[in-house]
Amino acid sequence: MHAVAIVILVSWGVFWLYWLAASAGVKRGRTRWRRFAGIRVAAALIIILLARARVFRGATITSNPWREGFGLAIFASGLAVAIRARRYLGRNWGAPMTEKVNPELVTTGPYRTVRHPIYSGIILALVGSAVAVNWYWLIVAALSAFFFVYSAYMEERYMTVRFPDAYPVYKRSTKMLIPFVF
Repeated sequence: MHAVAIVILVSWGVFWLYWLAASAGVKRGRTRWRRFAGIRVAAALIIILLARARVFRGATITSNPWREGFGLAIFASGLAVAIRARRYLGRNWGAPMTEKVNPELVTTGPYRTVRHPIYSGIILALVGSAVAVNWYWLIVAALSAFFFVYSAYMEERYMTVRFPDAYPVYKRSTKMLIPFVF
């Protein structure tokens, strides 16, 4: 395995350990996991079917140092965006589509330009992984993007009800996932 692939793999592990540790002390909330079980099961089945069909067999790790460096920079930028956004949310953070007790509308920091910067950051990091290591990471990025866009729409419905005056104004002034685009 190449050094960049190892760095990315270890970084993902550290990121998710941080994510788990940072979840301690957040506000209580309610997640409707059963309601969205179909999406998670479908994503898992697609990944299992692709692996069973040996789609990833013979996939090579890139040996182009420019591509590795560029991908590593995209990857690191994505994780940095997600971590910064998570820190701005503070105790309001929760798993996708979680309804928090006494939520606050956070519109500062990375939330000033994008309504869902954690999702944007994770997708960007996955794309960076694909560029630096192997294009098959784009499958994971696409599945994650689908889930995160769906989650964002569900969360926005909740936020519009929870903050009927402030959220529509905020929504009009920011983009969902990509600054100035979408």
